[in-house]
Amino acid sequence: MTAVEPRATVEITVDGVSVDARPGEMLIAACERAGTYIPRFCYHPRMSPVGMCRMCLVEVDTGRGFALQPSCMVPVTEGMKVSTESEASKKAQDGVLEFLLINHPLDCPVCDKGGECPLQDQTMAYGPGETRFVEEKRHFPKPIAISETVFLDRERCILCDRCTRFADEVAGDALIHFMGRGNHTEVNTFTDEPFASYFSGNTVQICPVGALTAAPYRFKARPWDLTETLSTAWVDSVGSRVAVQASRNRVLRVLGADADAVNWGWLSDKERFGFEALNSDERLAAPIIRDAVGGDSREFRQAGWGEALEAVTAALAGASPERVAVLGGARLTNEAQYMWAKLAKGVVGTDNVDAQLGDGLDPQLVLGLTRATIDDACRPGGTVLLIGPDPKEELGTLYLRLRHAIVNDGVTLIEVTPHATGLSHLAAHSLRPRPGTTAGLVAELVAEAAAPGASGAEGSDPPRPELAAAAQSLAEAGDGVVVVLGRASLAEPASVINAAALELSRLPSARFLPALRRGNVMGALEAGLAPGLVPGRVLLDDVGDDSPLAQTWPRLPASAGLDAAGVLRAAARGDVDVLVLVGADPLNDFADRDLAYRGLRGASLVVAVDLFVNDSASLAARVVLAAAGPTECDGTFTNLEGRVSVMSRKVTPPGTARADWMIAADLSERLEPGSTSGLETSEAIRAELALVSEVHSSIASDALEADPMEGVLLPLPGTAADAEMVHAAADEDPGEGEFLLIAARTMYDDGVMLRHCPSSRGLAPAATARINPADAGGAGLEAGAAVRVVSDFGHIEATLTFDDGVPAGSLRVDWLAPGAPANALIAEGTEVTLVRVETR
Repeated sequence: MTAVEPRATVEITVDGVSVDARPGEMLIAACERAGTYIPRFCYHPRMSPVGMCRMCLVEVDTGRGFALQPSCMVPVTEGMKVSTESEASKKAQDGVLEFLLINHPLDCPVCDKGGECPLQDQTMAYGPGETRFVEEKRHFPKPIAISETVFLDRERCILCDRCTRFADEVAGDALIHFMGRGNHTEVNTFTDEPFASYFSGNTVQICPVGALTAAPYRFKARPWDLTETLSTAWVDSVGSRVAVQASRNRVLRVLGADADAVNWGWLSDKERFGFEALNSDERLAAPIIRDAVGGDSREFRQAGWGEALEAVTAALAGASPERVAVLGGARLTNEAQYMWAKLAKGVVGTDNVDAQLGDGLDPQLVLGLTRATIDDACRPGGTVLLIGPDPKEELGTLYLRLRHAIVNDGVTLIEVTPHATGLSHLAAHSLRPRPGTTAGLVAELVAEAAAPGASGAEGSDPPRPELAAAAQSLAEAGDGVVVVLGRASLAEPASVINAAALELSRLPSARFLPALRRGNVMGALEAGLAPGLVPGRVLLDDVGDDSPLAQTWPRLPASAGLDAAGVLRAAARGDVDVLVLVGADPLNDFADRDLAYRGLRGASLVVAVDLFVNDSASLAARVVLAAAGPTECDGTFTNLEGRVSVMSRKVTPPGTARADWMIAADLSERLEPGSTSGLETSEAIRAELALVSEVHSSIASDALEADPMEGVLLPLPGTAADAEMVHAAADEDPGEGEFLLIAARTMYDDGVMLRHCPSSRGLAPAATARINPADAGGAGLEAGAAVRVVSDFGHIEATLTFDDGVPAGSLRVDWLAPGAPANALIAEGTEVTLVRVETR
């Protein structure tokens, strides 16, 4: 029998017009693509259809005559006929709206949804025009704060099920539900259990009425007062597409934009509400200087740009290149990163530059590994190997994409993490390496996948069937395994994960998705803000005299420089004359707080370029230059998969604050006149970057304008890294009363930006020390006890908590909990950190 090829399209007729639809798609989507809009409330293209509201009723004929059917629940079939304009369809939609308005309050003039409300619009377009009901409407106390950021007005709710479906299906946080029966049905949360989801703001955006509103936007503006621009979220490295809305030169709202390749319209609340920090009254509006650090002269004074830049220029001109260092830069646009790389490496001549601040991975390894995209990781039926942080805590929208792929598309997840993550309950296999042993466990996993039984996983004592099962899944992955690679614990060095990555690169079909958390960190590495690199993934030693870079830059560093740890050690010795912090806070960012403190104190001059006076600047900076924020300058952003998208200026910076690229350009011009000739706009800088970097050549044209939503994917590395990582496995057994430390980041912490977000700064969890319940008995520890976690390098105060997700023998602390920074316990270069728990 001859095989029949499946049809690429099916033909349906909509209001007498023939339309080609995709097999299996819902009728409402097919009609919309063909230009026929069917009204709806409950339907959302990124969630499963439920047919709750019945607003999309249209007449459908599948061969047995026309009948009213909800178009959001009916898949298209060959020969289907649809009438959206029939009298029956119009009467049904009219009736649905009349019933919805029985109890819906007519408070549109004060409702935040007024002016952009689908219920308003559809009542005008499809409604009866007047009501036949004169009875009193329902009333509820209002509003209810169902979380710190979301308010609920119950009488406005039309029971469309969008918020409850999102919470359950998309976020996996089923914390908001239908309650009651009949006329008393309402959406609400459980008693004493708030809607404490990292993604709660999405329910506000998709709510078709004003039932759910966001605290940061409530009563701030009317929709017609707002102007909007498409931009990119700056909080983490996912690079979610957003719509930034402002009024009266003030950002008032950030909404998710539906980029099919990246975030599907979803945002974490940190991305959505992080703009509040940009509106803070504590923003730096001008440069500030203090004449000395320490002694009696510790107060900053406001200065003009001329005085501040002259002080920095004089210090840079008077220092030898090897005694100058630049830390940070991951929060900048690609264009600003290039200008700071050119200033540091091409004008000053120093290679002591590090944008990762010690919490990333080896930059040459990251840029050399065979790269995957987010779509590759979410490919139906694929396999994802997670060796990195908890995506739910650090990369929120990537978590949502991965969760959808696992739940709906048959993706197999294998975890190799030192503690449970937000995806653990969905993982097919979860391996929990002890701190310091990840590379060794991965080597066994790869060996077992290549040759079952070779690693001894099945015959070891004790037997390790879980490793053998995970290896079998890897072996059966077929045409590819996507490795989500990053640092799960900052209490162990990057060399552990670097070595694990090299082991995995030996898998022929493995591709890597870097899970580095800092905003535009991939752009920083591509721009050369790392020791030994220049723009375009080129090694400093490989730059030829006739290369475009050598012809464009005034000079190049004489040799490879120091990373963040090396810079801080040198500064602590007094070997750094000028230390520039570009959006960096080593006291809170670097893994060794004591070394960061000594390095900041030891540098002769510390210059900070930032939006606020952070803890490091407060401690040691003598000059602080006021920088523009992400919504205050134009440029581009490179996300973790190498996708470049536009960042757009929407408002002007406060006072005289300048874009970071302008600051770098001004300093370059003062040090080397003519070095920035023609670089007066972000477009001109992008053109020079494309000239000196073949990797960036694709963004020099109008490619970004051609598809501003999806952006441009840079050429991805196609060969596995060949670097040799030296790592001595550490498998130290803790002594009696000791634990191996795990330090993991959380979505909310005591970082400087969140401190300035009124609606979010109280969400950082209090300091906890988490241990496995099995470790409690012998040590006589009780849950809820106030304890002191002590290492050989420092201590923090915390509350003891039992957590099954922490392996026995380990203790987990949050990285930057209020008043308890985890880096107080860690010394740079230590393979594993042993801690003790003392009751207070």
